[in-house]
Amino acid sequence: MDHSRGAELAKLLLSGFNILVDEVIVELERQGHPGVTATHEFALQAIDKGAQSASELGRSLNVSKQAAAKSIAALEDLGYLQRHSDPVDARRKTLIVTARGYEMMSVGAEAFDQLRNRLAEQVGAARLESLEEVLRSLAAPSDQESTSRPRAIAGLAPSDRTPATDRVSR
Repeated sequence: MDHSRGAELAKLLLSGFNILVDEVIVELERQGHPGVTATHEFALQAIDKGAQSASELGRSLNVSKQAAAKSIAALEDLGYLQRHSDPVDARRKTLIVTARGYEMMSVGAEAFDQLRNRLAEQVGAARLESLEEVLRSLAAPSDQESTSRPRAIAGLAPSDRTPATDRVSR
């Protein structure tokens, strides 16, 4: 059977993602934020930037409305998010990141930045910036993609998930 360079690339990208996420999760736990997943941090960032419903959060994270609603509930249970009645529309709830949520995002951002700095030392800043540029172009949504069905962040079938990717898709 022929070796698939495309499959190898996907595996390398996923492996790199898993390594970064696993190290950040360990640091978050060490600094008093147990039970946090990468999705939790990404969701808080999206909510802080204006996502105010499960539908909006799902679009922002490129996951289903149901997955986004689960993330919102988990963040509320962990004390990182509060829901308040909207003063204009009583049927709607506004999502508010708590002080604890901002602290967790700060710790996570610092941990990701430290990992990035370490990687820049290992491979060189110019090579890392080139890689980031390529990845940004791959991640940029195309016109066709914006109308397609949401996909899981990790893009894996449940049977293909690793512990780290499973944490991302929760």
